Amino acid sequence: MIRYFTAGESHGPALSAIVEGMPAGVTITQESINYELARRQQGYGRGGRMKIETDKADVLSGIRFGKTIGSPITLVIKNRDWANWTTTMSQFEQPTEEIAKITIPRPGHADLAGRIKYGLDDIRPVIERSSARETAARVAAGTLAKIFLKELGIEIGSYVSAIGSTTEPSSEVQLHELLNQGAETLSRHADLSAVRMLTNAAENEAIAAIDHAKKAGDTLGGIIEIFITGVPVGFGSYVQHDRRLDAALASAILSIQAIKGVEIGTAFENARKSGSQVHDEFHLSAHEGVVRNTNRAGGLEGSMSSGQTIHLRAAMKPISSLVTPLQSFNMETLKPTPSRFERSDTCAVPAAGVVAEAVVAPVIANALLEKLGGDHLHEIRQRFDLYRESIRTSFCP
Repeated sequence: MIRYFTAGESHGPALSAIVEGMPAGVTITQESINYELARRQQGYGRGGRMKIETDKADVLSGIRFGKTIGSPITLVIKNRDWANWTTTMSQFEQPTEEIAKITIPRPGHADLAGRIKYGLDDIRPVIERSSARETAARVAAGTLAKIFLKELGIEIGSYVSAIGSTTEPSSEVQLHELLNQGAETLSRHADLSAVRMLTNAAENEAIAAIDHAKKAGDTLGGIIEIFITGVPVGFGSYVQHDRRLDAALASAILSIQAIKGVEIGTAFENARKSGSQVHDEFHLSAHEGVVRNTNRAGGLEGSMSSGQTIHLRAAMKPISSLVTPLQSFNMETLKPTPSRFERSDTCAVPAAGVVAEAVVAPVIANALLEKLGGDHLHEIRQRFDLYRESIRTSFCP
């Protein structure tokens, strides 16, 4: 089973990730990892940090001659901005000059709870680790699982359906056509837009909204649509809470900084309807087996994959660091004061979609490995082909 850990601070020397459990025999290139890291850095509304960093991953272990070898993979992404923070973020040497402490928490951020939880006298360490800069390491780690899944015909993609009050009016027909070619086709189409939307009208409206928010010293959130194609029926399980695929996917997405809500399929719309209007009816086809005309369940039934495209929706709140401050207080003087500004983005919704793709990849990969087992890509592929064929022949004699 695949698991990963990340380490590093936003302005420390580097971010790192250790990925354990990757099967052997998967072809990996540095270009494929760096391509996903570059996608995470794009998007209209990003802040000045993205002008400093050009994220690239160094691989220190677990890959030989371009293929995984079954041992843990170590990834390191150096922070170029570290050169400007060597005193403030020094690991061992006490600085000769006084370093100003941060004592004013930002509403909506980890500042207040983090300082209290870890008994700190300065909010700076909280900012450093809670920062979404950490997601660069998660994208690098998740890309390995994405590549593994792609070898087996499973693809993950996303697009942005809302930024602030701007909503993407893309049609179900357009989505269906893109997803029929695999979820990565959807992502490639979305990546052509500066805000990862599918229509020019929505893109232009969203850019104008971001410009308006930036001028006002404000921030914007939005909604991300994540799709996973090629997953057969029967991944996950209903027998124990920690084997439920829907719960694991939701947990992975909610672990992304600033994500406050997850929806599977059209869950909230379904809640306002009767059962006869919600559930996806079965139809038998002589050539395709079981087919559905709808996918309101989002590809997940009974906490298992249904064989349809998995559809997840994530709600990202506006970023907490505002140029125009909200009301806060000084934790040392206990006097009311405006909150402080930490360099940040106006809108990071497009980047969050790329992060979401990365974090769900190990979840799907683990559901696959739980079902099929195997330590090498060749044997896993053989088992996967047999499983898919057994499903097909069950309904297409």
